[in-house]
Amino acid sequence: MEPELPKYNRATLVDLLDRILDKGVFLRADVVISVAGIPLIGLTLSVVLAGMETMLEYGLLSDWDQAIRALPPGQRYATTTGGRPTEPRPGKRVASAVPA
Repeated sequence: MEPELPKYNRATLVDLLDRILDKGVFLRADVVISVAGIPLIGLTLSVVLAGMETMLEYGLLSDWDQAIRALPPGQRYATTTGGRPTEPRPGKRVASAVPA
């Protein structure tokens, strides 16, 4: 007679990612660099990983979200990509997928 193994619910990577984005994860690490027992540098690292709805629910990044939503759609991309132009420059030819 073989013993029964417990039945575990298997979660996929998609399930895990969905749970993290829905609930959020907060990680904090304290790092101290020392030489010969003398602490030289102390770091505190904090990381928050969550979906945008979860962040807004807890009041994180709400000012940024409102500022981005207030911009016109063409300027949103330029703001979030470091200011790269979204429109072709005058005099520059751009190939079009739609025939004229």
